[in-house]
Amino acid sequence: MSDASPGGLVRPDVTEADARTIARDCYGLEVTAAELGSNQDRNFALTAADGSRSVLRIDNPVFADDAREAQHAALDAYRAAGVPAAAVLPGLDGRLTQRWRGFAVRRSEFAPGEPMVDLGYFAPAVLESFGALSAASANALADLSHPGLDRAHMWDMRVAYDETERLADSIDDEDLRERVRGAARSAHAALAPLAEALPVQAVHGDLTDDNVMGVRGADARVHPQTVLDLGDLSYGWRVAELAVTASSLLQHDPDRPLRVLDAIAAFHRSAPLSASEARAVWPLVVLRAALLVASGYRQLEIDGDNAYARDRVAGEQAMLDAATALPLAEATEHVLAGLGFAGVAHGTGLRLLAVPQVPAAKSGGVEPLRALLPELDGEPAVLEPGVESDALASGAWLEPDAEERLVRDALAAGRAAAVLPYGVFRLTRTLIDAQEPGATWPIATEIHLAAGGAQPVASPVPGTVASATSRGVLLELEGGWHLAIDGAAAEAAEGESVSAGAVIARIDASADTRAISVTLIRADAVDGDEPPILAVDEPEVGLAPLVTPDRVPAWRRFTGDPAALLGLPHLAQRDESGDELARRSEIFASAQERYYERPMQIERGWRHHLIDTTGRAYIDMVNNVTGLGHGHPGVADAVNRQIRRLNTNSRFLYRELAEYSERLLALLPDGSGLDTVLLVNSGSEAVDLALRLAQAATGRKTVVALREAYHGWTMASDAVTTSAYDNPYALQNRPDWVEVADVPNRFRGTYRGEATGSRYAADLGDDLQRLAAEGRDAAAFICESVLGNAGGVLLPDGYLADVYARVRAAGGLCIADEVQVGFGRMGSSFWGFEQSGVTPDIITIAKPMGNGFPIGGVITSKRIADALATQGQFFSSAGGNPLSCRVGIAVLDAMEQEGLQQNALHVGSRLADGFRALAERHEIIGPIHGEGLYLGVELVRDRQSLEPATAEAAAVCERLKELGVIVLTTSERSNVLKVKPPLCLTAESADAVLAALDRVLTEGW
Repeated sequence: MSDASPGGLVRPDVTEADARTIARDCYGLEVTAAELGSNQDRNFALTAADGSRSVLRIDNPVFADDAREAQHAALDAYRAAGVPAAAVLPGLDGRLTQRWRGFAVRRSEFAPGEPMVDLGYFAPAVLESFGALSAASANALADLSHPGLDRAHMWDMRVAYDETERLADSIDDEDLRERVRGAARSAHAALAPLAEALPVQAVHGDLTDDNVMGVRGADARVHPQTVLDLGDLSYGWRVAELAVTASSLLQHDPDRPLRVLDAIAAFHRSAPLSASEARAVWPLVVLRAALLVASGYRQLEIDGDNAYARDRVAGEQAMLDAATALPLAEATEHVLAGLGFAGVAHGTGLRLLAVPQVPAAKSGGVEPLRALLPELDGEPAVLEPGVESDALASGAWLEPDAEERLVRDALAAGRAAAVLPYGVFRLTRTLIDAQEPGATWPIATEIHLAAGGAQPVASPVPGTVASATSRGVLLELEGGWHLAIDGAAAEAAEGESVSAGAVIARIDASADTRAISVTLIRADAVDGDEPPILAVDEPEVGLAPLVTPDRVPAWRRFTGDPAALLGLPHLAQRDESGDELARRSEIFASAQERYYERPMQIERGWRHHLIDTTGRAYIDMVNNVTGLGHGHPGVADAVNRQIRRLNTNSRFLYRELAEYSERLLALLPDGSGLDTVLLVNSGSEAVDLALRLAQAATGRKTVVALREAYHGWTMASDAVTTSAYDNPYALQNRPDWVEVADVPNRFRGTYRGEATGSRYAADLGDDLQRLAAEGRDAAAFICESVLGNAGGVLLPDGYLADVYARVRAAGGLCIADEVQVGFGRMGSSFWGFEQSGVTPDIITIAKPMGNGFPIGGVITSKRIADALATQGQFFSSAGGNPLSCRVGIAVLDAMEQEGLQQNALHVGSRLADGFRALAERHEIIGPIHGEGLYLGVELVRDRQSLEPATAEAAAVCERLKELGVIVLTTSERSNVLKVKPPLCLTAESADAVLAALDRVLTEGW
């Protein structure tokens, strides 16, 4: 802004009619004009008769010609660097700047794409794109020099604090006004020691979500591409380019401001920041947000009809709320951690800070806890409250008193104290069915003492008493650290110097367990007007404060593990998913799949929840393998008992094999005629064996499989797998003994609608006749009883019965692949084929049989099974062994005792109804497939054409993961959200899934 400006600019008085006149007089164009928003200029979209578009800009009179010339030079620099930017178009006289009634006028290319400011949620990849574009801008302009860049204006972040102070009086809300001023003062104070060290160059100055045009990428997300509006171009701090961009991104997920670290890291990768710049990023983010709010109110004060400014006020306040949601010092630590900087603020840079050590006299070893509790009588127990703790198995971590139980058990076993260690993510604090994670990471060591007499508390290291209260003591240590002891009444006085071993507090005698916590914390986390420690929820006396996983990077820097001072092992954890991904990448083949763009590291499951190493819980909507749910105690006990007793192969005689086989046969419909069970290790093996049985029993080779099917990965099961999703060349490289028939998908197949079963069956009958005429009579027909690979699409009424009759009439056998859809998942029936009222000749089963333990099987008649003897003896080393059979029996017992088939019916119906209700609000939802707890939610770009929303579906899954829901895609087009959770899914979790999906489809992905 110019020196003469009163703190805001009134836009030029130019109308849409004037814009049409300007286009005709200056550019020789006959156009229509529609005004675009601006705080200080006038912008119009021009559309010519041939549909071509451009943008007309009437500059505010405060901008001089040399500023415009500098902008033109910047556009040249952008083009030279490959940064997309809208070019200025010459007028009739060949000049880039035209004059009309004293105003400077320019016309620019209309940048194709989509505006981004109102798009809602931005995915990590989009945030990274913004950071990369901001870096590209900074790099492109780095060497630009022009007199027009050296100008004073309010959006130069070097003067942002002064401008905010000057404009803040326009904010009519007193509380907001004081918040703006307070935030600006804090940011200014943080920037003051850095200002001289921050590099200055030409910067765009306003490279925000409102000043780029986005292009929808292959991932169905809109990514920033074309840079617009160089009205704030000038010399400025290089890092301000990033801060301005980052601040604008905050409003797209204001409840999680740390997500913009993705943009900051992307900038740093292309335009590396110095330590000074890294320290300046968040103060500049806060200052930019404060200035926007103050300026917005000022603009409305002087230009009340400015709808653009009025519409932006709420978003600007959201930016401020997000920018100040965490203490400034903490947010800065997150930036430093994310960019890989070590050390604490020192001058304009950083210096390393050594963690306090055990005094030299005791360096030979500190007896556990004696440095703190010199009269402790007995040994302490270090507890395991973490994600992988054996003590928290079988859902014990969900009990409200889980931590208290761990402590009670240790003390009851005779331990003098029980320690909950610093920095170990606590499974006991995990939240389920929650869109945000719980606070799981303790910043202190927590010690519980058995009931008993008073205990003196000593200082483990020398220091000075900074605070002494009836609750605890704060010691100031050398080197910029403090040691906080909470839960003991101080006996040392403030200001007193104490040596290592000196008694400084006392724990009172009590008939109850007592708690004390020890926090080793940097001085800058507890000192000052806004100490970051105040933003951590204060626990009960003696307990450790905890932070959420996203805050851990900063608090790992603010605090240290006091284990060494207390003679305890160092057990602190961090999120190592990135390391594990790199490790796996080294040993995996490219064909081996993994889930998610940024996979979490899962190390525990319980029922229908998976928990990552940070204690974040996810509702598991895809694991049909664990039908009972994860970590089932009945299955675990069965494994434990049997593996200790006997495990051998099925050629020996033992009761488990017959018992399990009889249990399976008892689940078949009456009169099925199926009386023989052959057990293997997987669904692929089961299908492989079923095909071999059919060929042996019929003396034929040809097998008819449906298009778009998945049956396994062995040579034979892969041969009848025709899904192009799993293998793009599936239809081209089938062996000659496989005949591919049309898939009876009544939504996407050759025939669509309800009454299509007979037409699909007739076509398959024609295929059978053709095969017979060619001398290739069918040995078998194989299909899933419900089209699982398609997302749970139910077969058309009458189809399977008609087809089975035709196959049998042709001398073939009918194989039902129940690997995915059987075992109670349908809810209304135990087997998928029961939905069609048929009985197959051969059934293949696997996934849920062992609840994650590798079991597969084939059920058929003795007549068919005995035909295998013509090809030799059948044997599987592990199939049907005592261990797998005992597991299988435990699974069947649990299914019956826990009513899981009935649960699938009721909760599945609730989910399906919920998905249909969502479809009424969200056009992207197409057909809802399936039944029970095998459902599919098809996402489409158009409900009439059913154009698959493939990329959108993948992006939706990524966003759902952020909200604590695991859903993945399936079908040939990979546009169906597959819903096949453990059968123990609760109504509460189902509702949480529906709420999360509704949020994603509302806010974006």
